[in-house]
Amino acid sequence: MRLTFHLDNIRLRNKMLIVYILCVLLPIVLTNVVFYQVTTSNVKNQRMRDISRALEQVKNEFRREIDDAVRVSSVFSTDYFLNEILETEYESPLDYIAAYDSYLRRILNNYIPSYTSMQNIKVYLDNPTVLNSGGIGYLSYRVRNSDWYRVLEEAEGSEPVLVRTWREDAIGAAGSGRDTFAIVRRMVYFNFIGESKWEKVLKIELRTQVVEQVFSNLNLDGHVYLLNEREEVEYTTDPNVDWRKTAVFFHAVQLPENSVTFSADYDGDELLKGWKLIGVISEDEVFREVHRSRGFIVWMALANLMFSTAVIYWIARSMNVRLASILRHMKKVKNEQFVPIEARETHDEIGQLQSEFNRMTLQIKTLIDDVYKADIHRKSLELERRKAQLNALQSQINPHFLFNALETIRMRSLIKNETETAKIIQNMARLLRSSLTWHKDRITVEEELEFIHCFLEIQQYRFGDRLSYHLDVDPAALKAVIPKMVFLPIVENASIHGIEPMKEGGQIDIGIRLTFNYLEFSVRDNGAGMQPEQVRRIYGYLEKDEGLGERIGLQNVIYRLKMLYGERVGLFIDSAPGKGTFVRISLPVHPDTEDEGNGPRPGL
Repeated sequence: MRLTFHLDNIRLRNKMLIVYILCVLLPIVLTNVVFYQVTTSNVKNQRMRDISRALEQVKNEFRREIDDAVRVSSVFSTDYFLNEILETEYESPLDYIAAYDSYLRRILNNYIPSYTSMQNIKVYLDNPTVLNSGGIGYLSYRVRNSDWYRVLEEAEGSEPVLVRTWREDAIGAAGSGRDTFAIVRRMVYFNFIGESKWEKVLKIELRTQVVEQVFSNLNLDGHVYLLNEREEVEYTTDPNVDWRKTAVFFHAVQLPENSVTFSADYDGDELLKGWKLIGVISEDEVFREVHRSRGFIVWMALANLMFSTAVIYWIARSMNVRLASILRHMKKVKNEQFVPIEARETHDEIGQLQSEFNRMTLQIKTLIDDVYKADIHRKSLELERRKAQLNALQSQINPHFLFNALETIRMRSLIKNETETAKIIQNMARLLRSSLTWHKDRITVEEELEFIHCFLEIQQYRFGDRLSYHLDVDPAALKAVIPKMVFLPIVENASIHGIEPMKEGGQIDIGIRLTFNYLEFSVRDNGAGMQPEQVRRIYGYLEKDEGLGERIGLQNVIYRLKMLYGERVGLFIDSAPGKGTFVRISLPVHPDTEDEGNGPRPGL
């Protein structure tokens, strides 16, 4: 009860503000905060999954390159003819060269072009009768003391081993080091049949550019680290880690701040058992999509707030303005100023209050007028009535005098054999007599055409050869009943505003057609034409609900047709400067019925 009392004392504007804060502002803010949290979480998880899949793809691509080298090493290890040639003791170098050319050269050179990931294939053995060249090398002391050979010795059997090594063509070069990967394995095929005399080791080097390309496919703002089972860095895209010349443990690497670590293990792989791929990605890269979503959510929230605020402000202002208007007029009533509220009628509670206020004000004013001003008002009406009668009498006398004067001039012209002048005066008299006949406001199309003909004859008298016209009338439309003087003003506009400004003159084409109880009247001229804003203004006459006033011409025609036919009137205008004008008006009629009355007929 107390809360209701306090609410009753709060202004309506403040009440709307409270409603806005509690029902619009707070729900939108809370909804967007929750939506942001859920969206950012989803986007973050999806981004993490995408990066993990990218890292997994790099891992698999590197494994495929290794597998290609392992498959080639298996082919070499099990090739009987290759092992036979390498096991043979040659009496002379020429014998070895012949055996090398017959098979070894082809098999050693065929695989490198077929596999873009491999750059060098070499077999090391301790057979002193073979030559150290062309993919064949001697197991020298230097080779046996190399890092990759010691790793091979630690391995058991003839399984392939992945090692880090230098390129054969980079030994002794500046900056050389462990710059590539290689697959090494013992060739023990003849050991199983008890015919092996010499130790043979196969070494297949991977192409450095291919390895670099594989690890650069992550295409993210970060670095990739390939770790062996001892978590030593075997390869990395981080230029700050010198992994080529010395062993570097991953835990000793200084990772950038604000970074996120991703891992992909080589589980279930004997060759790469214990190896893993580590991706260190910038936090900005991981949460880039999250930041984009945040911006979108913020802008969406602002748009929602702005829209809802505008709607609430519009509604509140509408209510406050109308209530303030009612209060002002109530104060005027208190000061005996009975002025109704001039506003459009509405159907809400404020509109009903406004309507009742106007009705009450008018009733009070009527009562006052009936008591204090009734007698004065009646005398004033009597004076106005007599004045109107006098004006009507004068308007009847003046046309009669004018017609008599025109007839006198016409007869004098005929006496003087000025037939053309007499004809023009006769046409002018017919037009004036028709326009000043008050008792008949509906005529037939045939009668209207007589007026149009009279007008065009007068215009031809003015312009001579500069004006020509053509009438195309459907005979069925001649008896159709139409309002008086609705077509003539359109023809007048075409002549005065279309043809008259043209030095060379022009043509006016008039057409009348009757279709499905609709009469279509069209006028086309090749005159000056109209500007687009003039066409739009004429179309606007159909939309305006205002009195006729002193306006004549096309606006007069449209206004009268609207009063008679309402929305059933059709109007089409096609005009452009220098291109002429086309006007078409359609209205409902009954062509076989004449009407001499003063009101609209049924069906019109």
